[in-house]
Amino acid sequence: MTLPNTDRTIAAISTAYGESGIGIVRMSGPEAKEIAARVFVPYGRAKDPQNQKQAPRKAFQFKDRHMHYGHVADPKTGETVDEVLCVFMKAPHTYTGEDLVEIQCHGSMVSLRRILELCLENGAQPAQRGEFTKLAFLNGRIDLAQAEAVIDVIRARTGKSLETAVSQMQGKLSEKVRAVRKDLLDLLVLLTVNMDYPDEDIEEATYAKILAAVRGAEVAIEKLLANADEGKVIREGLSVAIVGKPNVGKSSLMNLFLGEHRSIVTDIPGTTRDTIEEQISLRGIPLRLIDTAGIHESEDVVEALGIDRSRDAFNKADLVLLLLDSSRPLSEDDLALMEAAEGRPCIAVLNKTDLPPCVTESDIRSRLKTAQIVATSLLDDEGAEPLKDAIEALITGGKVRREEDILVSNSRHIQLLKNALAELKEAEAMTQRNEAIDFLEVNVNAAFSYLGEITGDTASGEIIDAVFERFCLGK
Repeated sequence: MTLPNTDRTIAAISTAYGESGIGIVRMSGPEAKEIAARVFVPYGRAKDPQNQKQAPRKAFQFKDRHMHYGHVADPKTGETVDEVLCVFMKAPHTYTGEDLVEIQCHGSMVSLRRILELCLENGAQPAQRGEFTKLAFLNGRIDLAQAEAVIDVIRARTGKSLETAVSQMQGKLSEKVRAVRKDLLDLLVLLTVNMDYPDEDIEEATYAKILAAVRGAEVAIEKLLANADEGKVIREGLSVAIVGKPNVGKSSLMNLFLGEHRSIVTDIPGTTRDTIEEQISLRGIPLRLIDTAGIHESEDVVEALGIDRSRDAFNKADLVLLLLDSSRPLSEDDLALMEAAEGRPCIAVLNKTDLPPCVTESDIRSRLKTAQIVATSLLDDEGAEPLKDAIEALITGGKVRREEDILVSNSRHIQLLKNALAELKEAEAMTQRNEAIDFLEVNVNAAFSYLGEITGDTASGEIIDAVFERFCLGK
């Protein structure tokens, strides 16, 4: 792990690249205030009337947590770069735990780059990816789980994903994990003193006590994992492929979800010849919808390429919406798709129910036993809400989440919780067999360590570096 250099003052553009009303250049480190004072000119400071360049000046004295209005100017030439607001925040009560300066200018990339250049020319060094948040972690301002939540807040695509990320950034997951670790630490102390000082007058580590402590930790971890699948979907999104033979209403369903005519809809089979992808939020759940070409046998070279892409999207999708035409008998293409979808997360959409029926739900159920079935008439916009209900229920498992439930959404955290639970299950089995407590201690200690990797207490330097490498510059 790369440790922070306390003599290093870093600087970076902290706002997104592109035009905007405001842009921010951020500096952190022991020289942040001095560097800012070299390039910042407060409002009202006199200028040379001959060439409009800045007259020689003394370094400006910042007040802690006061917003100062003025300009950024090149201290060598006096040339004004931009009109700005500048704020200095004194350590340790800052985001990084170090002295911090933010310069707010107009959101022109030319202006932002020039201000950053001046900061670097006057003693700052370029920040690495995620270095500001890494400093916050290493200086004890936040733990590793909270740091990872910062990037989730930045990348949140729906209200639910933002809510989940903010909850974890506030330390709610860390609080639960630390509570389990505290119980395991108490158990480890009990096991250790009984192993090392068996003849002393100390609390006896009976198998009943050990079993109760292990099971208590298991229950707490299982509660955290109970909604993990939903949490992961809310964080990462779900890939949903809309598949079916030509002219069953796939593009109409895509347009219904989007609320606009994104896919061309005609009565001519094969209108869609390639996959069309769009991001949507379905009741706070981020979905990547893929409208596919009708899957069937075709001798048309161009159409065949689109069908190959559709099959690929079908195979890779997290969820399949299989559209079937209820007004026509099931074809060979329908049957082949139903066979391929069996056993996978799938919702069979029985469309065109406004027409005389040829296919019923029981016909589908006899061939597609694991899928949910929803009847729709996309022409009349009927069945849309039941379909959305079915998608949401499939993701949440039909469970109603309580207000106090924590959504674990990070794949790294989920795997570590599963690892810890597996170690505790092994410790439980050995306890029930009355095996030596030396062996039990190994598994309990492993579970304790896995949980520590979530908060960063036992995470290796490589893991910590890998986490912050996923961040953007300036955060």
